[in-house]
Amino acid sequence: MDNTTNTLAEQSKLRRLVNSYGVPRLIITGFLLLMFILAPVAGVDFATQITNVINRFSWNAIMVLAMVPMIHSGCGLNFGLPLGIISGLLGATLSIEFGFTGGMSFLMAIVIATPFALVLGGGYGWMLNKIKGGEMMVATYVGFSSVSFMCMMWLLLPYKSPTMVWGFAGKGLRTTISLEGFYDQFLAKFLQIDLNRFGINLVIPTGSLLFFALLAFLMWVFLHTKTGTAMTAVGSNPTFAKAAGISVDKTRLLSVVLSTWLGAVGILLYEQGFGFVQIYMAPLNMAFPAVAATLIGGASVNKASITNVIIGTILYQGLVTMTPTVMNAIVHLDISEVIRIIVSNGMIVYALTRKTEGGK
Repeated sequence: MDNTTNTLAEQSKLRRLVNSYGVPRLIITGFLLLMFILAPVAGVDFATQITNVINRFSWNAIMVLAMVPMIHSGCGLNFGLPLGIISGLLGATLSIEFGFTGGMSFLMAIVIATPFALVLGGGYGWMLNKIKGGEMMVATYVGFSSVSFMCMMWLLLPYKSPTMVWGFAGKGLRTTISLEGFYDQFLAKFLQIDLNRFGINLVIPTGSLLFFALLAFLMWVFLHTKTGTAMTAVGSNPTFAKAAGISVDKTRLLSVVLSTWLGAVGILLYEQGFGFVQIYMAPLNMAFPAVAATLIGGASVNKASITNVIIGTILYQGLVTMTPTVMNAIVHLDISEVIRIIVSNGMIVYALTRKTEGGK
């Protein structure tokens, strides 16, 4: 009798554990582990793939983190992330234009991007406060329209740096700008762990991971402050929050500004790891993967945590990195890009169609 009771208790505990993690995420995690197991069998260098997954995590994690404030305040998923990315791109290009080099160009890019993020985020937040209930629809429109507008401005703004402008005309920014000599790998090489000297193709960008950890910790601390608690209250029950004396509109506005600033910093971290600044239509490719990673990690449209950010980014970037490489090695055909598009877009569709299920 005691054995039967213990068995039932263990099964119940296991069932609760599975339900808390979520069956779909369990399947995705299992598939990712399968890719890691198949990698050596298919002749893919395991250490190199681990390096690629860690790199992609470090590049994208802050942009996923940018989703958290707006979710907590009830503004929903930040499909307007391109506004923050544009702020970061303005900071990056102006930092180069002003002649800053090395690590200083990265720090100045953050400094220059901050007022743009505050202004654009403030306007964006004001707009969302005027159209409550349709935030994600408005955010999507804002994201697409801002990118389209900046496609014209990148050609018209009076940049002069020969590193960035088109060579023939001497004006208008190139689609891709190299960061060599500026902040290429600035954080990635800080305290970098390189095991190539031991014959293992594993490189860990310690500085980038520490930078994300710092911002994630500060976000966690903020959410546990009086202001952060008020933000969560506004997202959970705005009527109760208003009755408690909390300014709903100001709190929502703060969350949007914070999310926009994190988007600006996030794209700068992405660029220093990637080694290039990509402008024009590039920001459009950033919002949906960040939203999908947040949801896959277990967040919902009204609840998100740092754990959701970490799990979601690892699962999303892990699958996008591992699946094309392993499948390409197995079938011996160069279809990696096709597989990457199918996997990434499939995860985005999956995540968005499940956004109302409370993150399970």
